[in-house]
Amino acid sequence: MRLSHQLAPLRVVGNKIVNARTGVEVILRGVNRSGLEYSSPADPLSSAGISEREITEIVEHWGATIIRLPFNQEWALETPGYDPQPYRTAIEAVVEMAACRGAYTLLDLQWLDAHNIRGTVSGQPNYVAPLPNPDSISLWEQLAAIWRDEPAILFDIFNEPHDVLPDDRVPVLGIREDGSTFTRLHRSVGKRGWHAWARQLVRAIRRVHQDALIFVPGTDWAYDLRDHPLVGVAGVVYSTHVYPAKRLPWDKAFGELAEIAPVFVGEWGGGDEDLAWGQRLLSYLEQRHIGWTAWSWSDHPRLIEPSTYYTPTRFGALVKAALCVQTFAS
Repeated sequence: MRLSHQLAPLRVVGNKIVNARTGVEVILRGVNRSGLEYSSPADPLSSAGISEREITEIVEHWGATIIRLPFNQEWALETPGYDPQPYRTAIEAVVEMAACRGAYTLLDLQWLDAHNIRGTVSGQPNYVAPLPNPDSISLWEQLAAIWRDEPAILFDIFNEPHDVLPDDRVPVLGIREDGSTFTRLHRSVGKRGWHAWARQLVRAIRRVHQDALIFVPGTDWAYDLRDHPLVGVAGVVYSTHVYPAKRLPWDKAFGELAEIAPVFVGEWGGGDEDLAWGQRLLSYLEQRHIGWTAWSWSDHPRLIEPSTYYTPTRFGALVKAALCVQTFAS
């Protein structure tokens, strides 16, 4: 099945993402469509509420050229006694819906599973793990092999590396350059701990898909890219997640890196009180040719009002206006 509908393959040249056929710079902008990470492996699209109508709204009416699609490792990984095909077919369906309308899909390894609570954030259970595990390597090898001929599919290797939360009791593994793992004793996750995993995940994809466009997040819930680029890794995009509560200046967190390597904002968002902040961020990203996917179409902070026919929130209207300007300009 060909999902990509003639979308051009993308690659990295210098600090830019470019059309691999023409060499022209491509700045991807769009939204996150969360839901598959927590929906159901048996009936993913229905339980997540993803439909053709919705993807049409996101791509054709809002003007997104990329959809970041969070997913669940456990449900996408083929293991003895478990067939992930229904779940993978749902992912392919979203890719096809987006691609036939002209948008790429960024596969985001959001959750390792839906049953291990990784501590709490603001009193709510958190399922985002601090670091990957060995199954993450197998997962990316499997998915990259299946979709190596689909330029519409881009690879976001791990959602948000972060320090282990005080009430996260699940063991966290480190990894050595030879691929062997060990139980980490330190609760902080910095450059050394994350980069060792990032190199392994990038290698896993490139073993079977050398031309994949791969996105690598920073530390501190993906925000901090000061210690990037990765040593010994070329041709990847670096992803940051930007929210109003972050105190490290944008220049330090990711702006300076964007001068020498491609940077992408995989998540950013806010509420009614953050409109001025959001406009400043958009201007900052526009000046530096940094693409983005806003959070989130379907989860807080939301871009559309719940239970409406895609009426944007006030912050969503800001995002939609920025996407529509992009569509008009192109």
